[in-house]
Amino acid sequence: MSIVFPRIGRRRALQGAAAGFVAFGLLLWWLLPLGEDPPGGTIVFSTGTPRGVYQEYGERLRSELDRDMPELKVTLLNSAGSQENVRRVATGRADFTIAAADAVETYELQHGSGAGRLRGVARLYDDYVQLVVPRDSEVRNVSDLRHKRVAIGLPNSGVRLIAQRVLRAAGIDPARDIKPMSDGIDTGPGRLKKGKIDAFFWSGGLPTKGLVELARTFDFKFVPIGGDLVARLHTEGDAARYYRATNMPESAYPSVQQGSTVPTIAVSNVLMTRKDIDPRLTEWVTRTVIKSRDGIGAHVHSAQLVDLRTAIYTDPLMLHEGARRYYRSLKP
Repeated sequence: MSIVFPRIGRRRALQGAAAGFVAFGLLLWWLLPLGEDPPGGTIVFSTGTPRGVYQEYGERLRSELDRDMPELKVTLLNSAGSQENVRRVATGRADFTIAAADAVETYELQHGSGAGRLRGVARLYDDYVQLVVPRDSEVRNVSDLRHKRVAIGLPNSGVRLIAQRVLRAAGIDPARDIKPMSDGIDTGPGRLKKGKIDAFFWSGGLPTKGLVELARTFDFKFVPIGGDLVARLHTEGDAARYYRATNMPESAYPSVQQGSTVPTIAVSNVLMTRKDIDPRLTEWVTRTVIKSRDGIGAHVHSAQLVDLRTAIYTDPLMLHEGARRYYRSLKP
């Protein structure tokens, strides 16, 4: 016995099937640009210090790249941070990295080797300057750090670059008015807990794993970095123009902030590469970065802030040709 569908049912069935094919086509377009096979080979991605956001983001992104490009081998390389990352990509020791915009601009202003070859892939998320002291510390503002043992970040890190600028803006000579210590997020929390340093600077996405772990076993607070210091920094011009006054949201470290925001400084991060990197590879990498936002963001909160509408603004770097191809492909 045959079944005859009403006319309206057939129309709806056909419409549903058509919608399904369109959705499937869009999925293929999203995953397989231009219908090409995924690129392969080997690339080096320079990350950051253990327990820092660069390192965690790099690990998660490598997994996403492996899923999209099975024939591409991604080697992660730990680093001191932004300054070292910029230099590595510019000189060919790494192919992709993340760096703060002020560090990129500083390298270009210093005419670092290969600076002209640097290109942007995507603007990612903002770093927040986090100045940490014990809860019972007498330090209430940056000026109170005078004569203290202060960790200003590893040599060649973005933390050191911005910490030194903040200290100078507060009237403190980083080399003479404090006892500078070379600790990053990997060692700073432990040394603060043991009383071996009085304070440490960190610049990273929110929240940073190393500080989340410290909050479980040690009472600390954040020292505010007010807008007056940001205004003084802006008088320097050049790379300091990338700093903006903001507030660290109360949700960053709830047990530490106890419902309060903290005045501080933010600076944007840029995913970057070199002009000579294959445009097709860069196009695929860009697509993976954008479409994996929610997946990575489930583990690295900062990644949730990657936004297609702002990703193209990789100032001070021009967009790489491969990244430009991807963003242009999204236009109707």
